[in-house]
Amino acid sequence: MGFEYSVLSCLFATTVAWHILIYIPPLPLSFFHNSFASSAVPTILTMSISFLLTLFITSSLSVLSASAQLQRFPHSSKHDSSLSFLVLGDWGRRGAYNQSQVAFQMGKVGEKLDIDFVVSTGDNFYDNGLISEHDNAFVESFTKIYTAESLQKQWYSVLGNHDYRGDAEAQLSPVLREMDSRWLCLRSFIVDSELVEIFFVDTTPFVNEYFTEPQQHKYDWRSIGPQKPYITNLLKDLELALKESRAQWKIVVGHHAIRSVGHHGDTQELIEKLLPILQANNIDFYMNGHDHCLEHISDTESPIQFLTSGAGSKAWRGDIKQMNRRGLNFFYDGQGFMSVKLTQTDATIEFYDVFGNVLHRLASSKQPHSSM
Repeated sequence: MGFEYSVLSCLFATTVAWHILIYIPPLPLSFFHNSFASSAVPTILTMSISFLLTLFITSSLSVLSASAQLQRFPHSSKHDSSLSFLVLGDWGRRGAYNQSQVAFQMGKVGEKLDIDFVVSTGDNFYDNGLISEHDNAFVESFTKIYTAESLQKQWYSVLGNHDYRGDAEAQLSPVLREMDSRWLCLRSFIVDSELVEIFFVDTTPFVNEYFTEPQQHKYDWRSIGPQKPYITNLLKDLELALKESRAQWKIVVGHHAIRSVGHHGDTQELIEKLLPILQANNIDFYMNGHDHCLEHISDTESPIQFLTSGAGSKAWRGDIKQMNRRGLNFFYDGQGFMSVKLTQTDATIEFYDVFGNVLHRLASSKQPHSSM
């Protein structure tokens, strides 16, 4: 989005410069006749061109600088300054593989907690994303499934690797928001409630094998461009936003796990590139999907808690890795979802199965501080 916006801004600056050039009042003929010998015309023309170029470059650079910021969406907390939401991942299967049952339990928990919104950790539509913004899978897997009154709140979503196998930009399209106003999906963005800032990160382009093994699957890399510059710029934007954050709680959401003992395991590219930034900026929780399970793993080098909620439909029973179980607190290989409740001093996170049972609870506390 930033690149397209920058290009448009450059075109805008060029247009402004052109209009200024058009409306410079014409000089009288006598001026040209009397001034050629003194080189006044070349001097004035040079000054005019320099002014226009300066205007163009300044306008372009200022917008380029602005476009380096992640798009931010304000979302107010409740009157008591608390905030509650559900976290779901890897779900869109037209109700199959217990997707409808998970949705039913989400509705009950959502009503009990009076949730403010829902977070989707990606792989929103199986098996290969949406084929276009008019794909009926959007209605069949989303609108007709999550029908409970408590779930008629804003949904904040990131893309997963399966979403990139279709028309990735379809899920970003405002056409879907016109069809169902709950839907909001972008590559990377921030939800800001002052109490908490949630940083959504597009993790699929980090994974090298998606680029080096195209014979396995085709991915929609439009608007991504070369992998390395995209990741570099994204990490710069994220790091800047994290450093500037004054929120009491800081959460990062991505599709791929940093740490997992599930089917895919750890994502080495995220361990190398993303994790050091999170550790350096006091992140409380990293939430993801990708592995079709529920997990809680504690980072052994920082207070970060890794939370996997990728059990929105199809799950992989018995698929758990025996190696690298450092910090493992909880693992469940069935369908389910996660709830989060935040106050100024406390965070309570619960994992639910398809029957609505609480399987695991995480409680965290900290001293309140001003957001100023």
